Amino acid sequence: MSYNPNIHEELKDVGFNLLSEGKTIRIKAHGYSMFPCIKPGSLILIEPINQKGAPVPGEIIAIRKENGLIVHRLLRTEIRIGIKHYIARGDSNGYADNPVTLNEIAGRVVRAETTGENPVLADVRINKKPAYFTNRLRVIFLHIWKKYM
Repeated sequence: MSYNPNIHEELKDVGFNLLSEGKTIRIKAHGYSMFPCIKPGSLILIEPINQKGAPVPGEIIAIRKENGLIVHRLLRTEIRIGIKHYIARGDSNGYADNPVTLNEIAGRVVRAETTGENPVLADVRINKKPAYFTNRLRVIFLHIWKKYM
């Protein structure tokens, strides 16, 4: 099998297209921004945002970015210059993301599945008050522990 340097771009486009066609996708989570709710290696199911209407604070949403999807929890909405903006934040991130419009939200996380890499089921329920500071400390401790173990 030959290496295709554009495979990430092609897979990203397929995922975006499936969501825009009303299909639910399953992707593997990477990174620690949603730790401990969603751990790296978790399989998450994302359904198109238009299936259940606009997202509400506390839901986990998938935001379209140049390099793929970012999965963060919706913190709040704001009206700016007559346009509704959505502000999200990772459960262990220090700061909120830049505001996005509904067109930039690809979907919402509706379910998670365990994997051999991560046998702990992710908790994707609505949570309006994540413990941001505590979660951030957990991630810092985890990185230090991994470095020295």
